[in-house]
Amino acid sequence: MKRMGDRKKDGRTGKKSKTIESNWPLIKPKSDLRITRIKDHDLFTVQNFLTAAESKAFIKAAESIGFVHQGSLGPTKGEAYRDNDRIAVNDPVLAYTLWESGLNKLLSDITIRRKVAVGLNPNIRLYRYKIGQRFGRHIDESVDLGEGKHTHYTLLVYLNGNVELKPKADVNGSHDSFEPLVGGETVFYGPRNSLVAEVSPTQGMALFHIHGAKCMLHESRNVTKGVKYILRSDVAFA
Repeated sequence: MKRMGDRKKDGRTGKKSKTIESNWPLIKPKSDLRITRIKDHDLFTVQNFLTAAESKAFIKAAESIGFVHQGSLGPTKGEAYRDNDRIAVNDPVLAYTLWESGLNKLLSDITIRRKVAVGLNPNIRLYRYKIGQRFGRHIDESVDLGEGKHTHYTLLVYLNGNVELKPKADVNGSHDSFEPLVGGETVFYGPRNSLVAEVSPTQGMALFHIHGAKCMLHESRNVTKGVKYILRSDVAFA
């Protein structure tokens, strides 16, 4: 893709995922998912795509696998600034489970050049941002999955959020609590770097945005408190 202004590649091209066996949480199918569009752009959110329990279980599973730090060559090499931790797994079963949990029906009316949404990229990524980590302004590229399938939307699922949850004591009197997240907003920009949208992480919320040739410049802002966790995939069309 040609560079335009301060657009930079996100540094993922060419990096391979590996197959990792893990006990991913069971995901309950959702029949009441709703799309909330943001300012008439190809950008929308879906509240409560994952429950709080499912989100926490994904974090626990990811931490049991172990994250690997990801950086980039930097803007001088055509890559966006990047400082976070990542897990990348090739897991068609997990991709299918996420898709069938409600996304298949929710996205059934969206078409791209007469192509319809058929599933998720089996390359599933989980990101962790600690204090001071961020992902600079970049664009996401479309991926050719073969068999006529190409990705056209990025899917981000926030596994925790900016709202502090009040701890509840369990039967043993202990508390399930964690430090609230501050910062880490996903921010989108339009022409001349105009601010289009600023999305605050909300636990269990899914965020979709078009990528490829029409991808908006966007970034993940600096985390100033707590730890931010995200599950990432792409929506494939055929």
